[in-house]
Amino acid sequence: MQAVSRPPNRLLQALPVAEFQSLSPHLATVELTKGAALVEAGAPLQHVYLPHSGIVSMMVSLLDGETVEVATIGRDSLVGAAAALEAGPALTDAIVVVPGIASALKAEDFRAVTDRSSVLRKLLARHEQALLAQVQQSAACNASHSVEARLSRLLLRARDLCDTEGLPLTQELLAQLIGVRRNAVSIVAHAFQQAGLVTYSRGHIEIRDIDGLRRVSCECYAAVRTQCERLLGPTG
Repeated sequence: MQAVSRPPNRLLQALPVAEFQSLSPHLATVELTKGAALVEAGAPLQHVYLPHSGIVSMMVSLLDGETVEVATIGRDSLVGAAAALEAGPALTDAIVVVPGIASALKAEDFRAVTDRSSVLRKLLARHEQALLAQVQQSAACNASHSVEARLSRLLLRARDLCDTEGLPLTQELLAQLIGVRRNAVSIVAHAFQQAGLVTYSRGHIEIRDIDGLRRVSCECYAAVRTQCERLLGPTG
């Protein structure tokens, strides 16, 4: 059978040809615009998104207006699978924090294709396990580890997903993602820059010393990466 061109998304790349051909007619390429809300907590899910590039943050909003990231999704996975399969409301917001491109399809079409494919259901189960591992590790990290460690974890994860050392992340956004005040991130970012780990200028962070960030980071970065690679294979 002739090879089929695949978008650069880990789940789509992993599908056997027959399953991809069943899904392909329903896929549309869409732009992920920074700040766009792909999913809102409590709302019915309309679409499933499979990023090719960029970063989508799964975020929980608190009553006092604070937000905390519980998982980060990029080309390694998909947004909205659980809610689409169960035809229920989303549990978290999904916000684009780094712009990119994704394949998108209607939740009802995704559900129909998945109902017919045990292979796709097994792949989705592994992706949901990887997502749960992220959520659990993020909860432990935010409760127990320093701002320095949490910021390092976030930057390393973002680099893995974007495959670049240059990240368009503001200090305000970074503070929202790790659940701290902006001045805390400002202090740590300045210290990182003084130590030669990063350079920071007007909403853009350039990672200069990956090994240095890994030394500052807690075990959570490596734990999540190990779980994702065990369940999904190496990031390509």
